[in-house]
Formats: sequence, C-alpha cells, structure tokens
Amino acid sequence: MLTTVIWSAIVAFAAYKLVDLLIGLRVTEEEEREGLDISSHGETAYNR
Repeated sequence: MLTTVIWSAIVAFAAYKLVDLLIGLRVTEEEEREGLDISSHGETAYNR
C-alpha cells in the first residue's frame, strides 16, 4: 500500500510539473487585474 501511495505522489507531482512547464498554472498579473471573465472567456461578469 505504501508503494502505491508513493508511486501516485511521484506521478501526480510529475504531471503537475509537466503542465506547469507546458501551459502554466497561473494567469499573468495583468490578466488577473483586468478580470478573468474578460481575459479567459471574453465575457463580463456584471452589467455596468
């Protein structure tokens, strides 16, 4: 059981790092400031 837990942790960490290197896990500070609804989806959250 311990081997399975350790193996799962290693594979999950490797997948996490791979995704981080390929596409990134965070948006830029400018996108966050602008709002993720607009930058990610092209929509506004609320009517002004």
